[in-house]
Formats: sequence, structure tokens, C-alpha cells
Amino acid sequence: MNGTISRVRPTAGQSRPAHVAKSLGWCALLLLSAMTAVPAFAQQKTGPGVPEDDSLTWHGITLYGVIDAGIQYDTHSAPFTPYRPAASGNIVRSNDYASPVGVTPSNIGQSRVGLQGTEHLVDDLSAVFQIESFFNPQSGQIADSLKSLTENNGKAVDKQNIGVDGSSAGQAFQTAFVGVQSAQFGALTFGRQVTLVSEGMIQYDPNYLSTAFGVLGASNTYAGAGSSETNRLSDTVKYLVKYQDVHFGALYKFNDSSGSASTAYQADIGGSFAGAALDAFYSKINDSITGSSLTAPQVAELPGLGYSASNSIAATIADVTSYAFMGSYKLDPVKLFAGYEHLKYNDPSTQLSAGYTGIGGYVLAFVTNNAFVDPKQVQVYWTGVRYTLLPGLDLTAAYYYVHQDAYATGKTAGCATTAHSSCSGSLEGISFDADYRFNVHFDVYAGVMYSGVHDGMGSGYLYSTDINPTVGLRFKF
Repeated sequence: MNGTISRVRPTAGQSRPAHVAKSLGWCALLLLSAMTAVPAFAQQKTGPGVPEDDSLTWHGITLYGVIDAGIQYDTHSAPFTPYRPAASGNIVRSNDYASPVGVTPSNIGQSRVGLQGTEHLVDDLSAVFQIESFFNPQSGQIADSLKSLTENNGKAVDKQNIGVDGSSAGQAFQTAFVGVQSAQFGALTFGRQVTLVSEGMIQYDPNYLSTAFGVLGASNTYAGAGSSETNRLSDTVKYLVKYQDVHFGALYKFNDSSGSASTAYQADIGGSFAGAALDAFYSKINDSITGSSLTAPQVAELPGLGYSASNSIAATIADVTSYAFMGSYKLDPVKLFAGYEHLKYNDPSTQLSAGYTGIGGYVLAFVTNNAFVDPKQVQVYWTGVRYTLLPGLDLTAAYYYVHQDAYATGKTAGCATTAHSSCSGSLEGISFDADYRFNVHFDVYAGVMYSGVHDGMGSGYLYSTDINPTVGLRFKF
């Protein structure tokens, strides 16, 4: 059994067989090599849902992973990128000048590898940890959304690939936390963690934050409570507790300094009863960063500023306040989903300066701190149904709608056209997909999503719609 890990957990006090120790050392070496061969990687869901008795678990430590890849065609899209976790844009984007077809990763679940563990301490108290890395199986690259932006720096639109901001920025670990948990007192964890709002959307999106078949997953701006960089946060403390059918969560992000700059806090309260589940969320993120590629004139200025085009981006900064309500109702074989989120963007109370170093070591070479003199307000709605047609076969239909109020000032105040991105506008998405699970380790899927932008949310876009038929497969261990 060289090169494998037995799916058997040793009993207490049992010695470690030599072949198991050799296999574990081999796997650990592979994981550590991947970690040290690249700059720092990313987080999402906790494990792939494989039962403990079928998992690669040894003395309470589980090695797990997901590899998801398929083929996608887009009616309007820039060519796919090897760096962004999803490779494609999945929804209509401003630089969609082509109609590409190719291999896309992580269509319904993020490709990743991780370790998580539990160590019993006393009574019902245990120590826990998790480390998790994202990768792109179609290219072999570590997931790095910000590199997809820098690759477009200074390029004309018709020379760009897909470039989308995100929380994956080449880090060794997208998730990395340690803490304690108790059935009675809850779980307290510290590190880089998925935010409460993002966890809520994973649960209450009909497509579970699928990037190929849902606007919430394709964008990640709304799961990030205002920015795709903030669906997971570093320097956080997180507390989760459950009492009977009611649960509560709280998260706070430190800035490793003083004051409120670059801090964040979120809260969640919810419950479940007789097939129904409902959660309410509140979020405040200070100095939320939305990154973008540099224009050719900006790239020309970089040498004089002492920055490099390879790790520099432009950024818009905001203090974002949001609240959300999400729910589901299950009546076998049907499960219904619905959700609402309200976002309000204000100019930051503490501004960030050009030269600020963000996630992954990327430099904010050009910074806008005054984009929201008149606050920008966005409302997000979604609903859908998941139907289990046969054992192992789920059919999903979903609808997403995003509305942006006008926040333009001066002569364009109140505008509702494509003339400016600050005019009122909307984004909508409709998707249908099927997922067939052969077993807990392997499934195949097929589906399609239509997305369209209108008025201000389509300002500067080459095309206003995209349709992305996608087929693929996923292996979990």
C-alpha cells in the first residue's frame, strides 16, 4: 500500500504501522512542497462532506481535497485566465469581447486541498484547526485572482483575459485557523477565516455559491458583504454557538494597530424548525478594497513611483455596511431557497494611501477614496428550488437580481442610463443545472446560466449579456 493512506482510523493506543507512517510522510511532503514552492494560497467550505469512516483520517487529523473541472462556452467573455479560481467570468463582464470555449476549474466547488483536525482535551472540549489551499487544476496554478488583474495591466480591452478581484491572492493558505470547541459553549477560532455572510450564502444559495451557475458565487462581491476580497478575512476571531434550534455567530477582524481602519465585524442569528431555516446577518467592513487593473497611462507612471506592474493594481476604498436575511424550507424531495441583502457604500472614514500593501503582497498603486460622496446602495435578491429527482440526482433552478441606486452627483444625479457606472442599474441571472452523484467521492454536472446588465451596471460594457453552458466532473476525498 505504498503511496496510500488507509481509510481506517487507529484505535486509541494503537501503534502506527510502518507503511501508514511512510504513506503519511509522503503525503505531508507533497503538501509541504506545494506550500513552499509558491508565494502564500485560499479558504471556503469546511471539508468536502466525506463521512469520517470514509475519509483520510489518522489520529483525528484529516487530509481532504476537491478537484473540479469541466468545459465551458461563453457567448460573450474575454479569454479565460489561468489564475482566477474560476478561470472564466461566468457572468457578463465589461471586457467581454470574445466567445471562448475551454477547460474551466471549480465550477460547482472550489478545487482545494487541506488538513483539519480535532484533539480531545477534557470533557466535551476539543482543540481544532484547519489549513486549506486553493488551486486551478486546468493550469496547475495556485489560485490568484489579483494576478488575473495585474496580467491585464496597461492592455487594451481586446488584448485582455478575464481579470476579476477576489480573496485568493496567491497565499499559501486561504484558510488557516486554530481554536477550541465545545458542544455546550460553542467554538472560538483565530486566524484567516470565511466570514459569516459568506457562510450564510454557501448554505442559502440554491447553487451553494457555485461559480458557474449562480450570480452570488460568480461575483463573490455579495458573499463578501461588499467586496470579493472580503468573503474571507485575515486576523479574525470568530465565535459560533448553538442552543437547541437557535444559533449565534460573531466575527471581528483586527487591524494589528489602533483605531477602526481596516477592521470589520459581523453578527449572525438564526434557527431551524420542522424543515425551515432562517438567518439574519449584520456586517460592517471598514476600508473595504475593490481592486482593478491599471490603465496604460497608470502603468507608464509606475517606474517614477517605484512600483512594478507585476504586483500593482488600482483600488476603490469604501466603508461598507450591510444586512441580510436568508432562508430555506425543505419538504422532500424539494428544497426552496430565498435571500435578500442590502449594501451601503460610504467613503472611508480612514483613507488608505497609494502604496498600501493589500492581500498577497499586492500594492495599491492608485487609490480612490472619494467614489461615494453620495452613498452607493445595492439590493440583492435571490430565490430558487432544488429538486431531488432520483437518488443522487439533483435539479436546480435559480433566479438572481441585483439593483443599484443612482449615486452620481452634479448634472448626472439620479441618472438611469449607461452613461455612467454611478447611474442606477441592475444585474440579473437565471440558471438551470443538474448534478448526479455516483457516490460521496464523485459526481458529474451540467447546466447553464444567463446573465444580463442594464443601465448603470452595464456602463462601459461591450456586451450586455452572457450565456455559459457548462459540463464537468468533481472528485472529492
